[in-house]
Amino acid sequence: MANDNYVLTEEGKKKLEEELHYLENEKRAEIGERIKVAREFGDISENSEYDDAKNEQGMMEARIAEISRILSEATVVNAPKRSSKVNIGSTVTVDMNGRERVFTIVGGAESDAHEGKISNESPVGQALLGCKKGDEVTTTGPTGRDIKLTVIKIEH
Repeated sequence: MANDNYVLTEEGKKKLEEELHYLENEKRAEIGERIKVAREFGDISENSEYDDAKNEQGMMEARIAEISRILSEATVVNAPKRSSKVNIGSTVTVDMNGRERVFTIVGGAESDAHEGKISNESPVGQALLGCKKGDEVTTTGPTGRDIKLTVIKIEH
């Protein structure tokens, strides 16, 4: 994530705080114990359990640093409770090239396509921001093809 202007919803901030707490308080201890046990096997230069635990520790520490940076630099936005327009935090039902899809517009740090959470910086997210029910917009998808969107419903 090369973005220095992180945008989070209140829910996204809470999830990152929970993940950070878990990593710092439970996962660190778990990996530390794995390293301790692996050291007891003897020569660590040929010890795959030790290498695996150290690699996992490095990835976990990198994730802790990333979450800490995101939380320290993020702007937390609250979706307006009463708005007729799509904002960050809005859940939008759209007709997308003939298929009904539901997206929640979030900041890039909490986007997750599998959960239907798309970044406000993505082409679809950008196209939907500011739209009202019934608006039609066209954007370019990842394959370079045009995507036609019609806003069916907006929830906050």
